[in-house]
Amino acid sequence: DYAAQAAAEVFAGNNIHAILLKEDGPTPLIEFATERVNAVYGLAFTASHNSPEWNGLKVFHGNGALLMTEETDRIETETNQMALENVVKIPLDVALSAGIAEYGDFTNAYVDRVESFIDMAALRKAGLKVIVDTMYGVGHLTLGIILNEARCRVTFIHERRNPLFGGRSPAPDMEALRMLSAYVRDEKHDLGLATDGDADRIAVIDEQGNYVHINDLLLLLYWYLHEVKGQRGGVVRNVATTHLLDRLAAAFGEKCVETPVGFKWIAAGMVEHQALLGGESSGGLTIRGHILGKDGIFACALVIEMLAKTGKRIAELQETVFKITGRLFSVEDNLPASADMRVVVPQRVKALIGGNQAPYPVVRVREDDGTKLYFEGGGWVLLRFSGTEPVLRIFAEAETPVKARELVDWLKQCAQ
Repeated sequence: DYAAQAAAEVFAGNNIHAILLKEDGPTPLIEFATERVNAVYGLAFTASHNSPEWNGLKVFHGNGALLMTEETDRIETETNQMALENVVKIPLDVALSAGIAEYGDFTNAYVDRVESFIDMAALRKAGLKVIVDTMYGVGHLTLGIILNEARCRVTFIHERRNPLFGGRSPAPDMEALRMLSAYVRDEKHDLGLATDGDADRIAVIDEQGNYVHINDLLLLLYWYLHEVKGQRGGVVRNVATTHLLDRLAAAFGEKCVETPVGFKWIAAGMVEHQALLGGESSGGLTIRGHILGKDGIFACALVIEMLAKTGKRIAELQETVFKITGRLFSVEDNLPASADMRVVVPQRVKALIGGNQAPYPVVRVREDDGTKLYFEGGGWVLLRFSGTEPVLRIFAEAETPVKARELVDWLKQCAQ
């Protein structure tokens, strides 16, 4: 609240019109609002899926897409060179009275946009029992409206906004959703859903209380959009996301495009290739025609529609899709990272490849976003330093969980 007010006061002081949300809103809603009013930029002050001390700023173009790296780098450089005493601002009440700033409410319009993609009649007919964990973030209001209008038998947990997120990061991973899993299993829910702090990421718990990896969810949704809803187009994924999407796209006669990590790259790829779906293994996705940012609220509605329209459980849908793609298994791990490691570790890995010391024959290397090794047989491993945390992330995918784990452990050994 304070950050948004301060930003509006600075904009007003520089004669730039600013629209503030009447209440805290999800990042996807802000992206939608930016596009709707044809603003030059949109701003979201959020820690996203991180703990509160990492609170930061997301900036969007007028079309709702995140700024590219060179643009945010320029903003950071100019901001760091600016003296605070030279910043001109006008008190918010003065700006509001002068019409330089105003409050806007986009909740209903955003809900209408989401529901325009969803067969709400099918959801009402299904009457699914759903429990949702919004992780003390801002997803409760908008998602609650949609699910209640869909006549879902919905229960929310951790729905009250808490800027400290209950003392942990609001990232909807397996460990953080153990309570949600227990509720789904013990209270016989059809589905468990979760969104992160700013509600642009999704996580799913099936009716047995099992965490559904986002890689599997992306496969199911792409299959559903293409084969059940009859929509055509390729898929865009980042370098850390399952290659089973490539296999599924090929089976459909469509194209799968690989991008660097960062949803801005996925959005750009979707526009360039008119792709049907864009998604990433960290939980973000959107579809053609919706906003150009990831949207956990929309994703929740789409997952419920998939179950309602097919009449099948998650496990049944997975069986259908895996008959088309076969199986690959993903493993992820992290290491604390120093500044020196950013230089030394990639060099060390390249030396091992040059000496033919990789676990499997390497058929391709990609180095524009971390270092990714593609192996014979379809497996791969990626090491990438986080852009927001002092962490080295390692991802691997192989035909068995054991082989995927071995690839991750091999890279961890290289890095240490």
